Parts: sequence; structure tokens; C-alpha cells
Amino acid sequence: MIRVVIPFHLRILANVTGEIQLEVESPVTLRSALDALEARYPMLRGTIRDHVTFKRRAFIRFYACEQDLSHESPDTLLPEAVAAGTEPLLVIGAIAGG
Repeated sequence: MIRVVIPFHLRILANVTGEIQLEVESPVTLRSALDALEARYPMLRGTIRDHVTFKRRAFIRFYACEQDLSHESPDTLLPEAVAAGTEPLLVIGAIAGG
């Protein structure tokens, strides 16, 4: 069981409050976590990753265990603490402007 925190506006869209808990089979990668998230909450498809290419949207960032995973390969293993459910995977909406 992994824990995922998504931005407030996506929680509203998915009709959830707080953290989301998902069953993800090993190996736990960013791709498998996002696949599980989108399978459970189909209304989130296309909000975090592009519908066709499955690439991360420009203003979305991924963090786990104080590490920025935004530019890592989607098949990179998530840290053990995330895979074990002791730390969450954070999906953050980035802010642009100056």
C-alpha cells in the first residue's frame, strides 16, 4: 500500500480528502503508482500526465523522501519508504510567474 498526496484542485476533481492509499504491485515505480492512481480515479487521466504520451504535465512535479523525481524516468523505482507506505509520494502543482 502506498500513500499519494495530490494537489487540492485534483482532490476536488477526484472527490477525495487527504491522502490517497493505493495498492501497487512490486516493483513500485512512478509509472505503476500513477497507473494505479488513474485506474482508481479515471477522472484524473490527463491531469497529471498527457493522455497520449503519458509524459508529466509541465506544471506538475513529483517528490518522494525529499527528492525531486520530476525529471526521472517513469520506470525509476520509488524510494523504499514510499513503497512501504511510511512516506507519501507527493504530486505538486508548480507555480509560475514572477
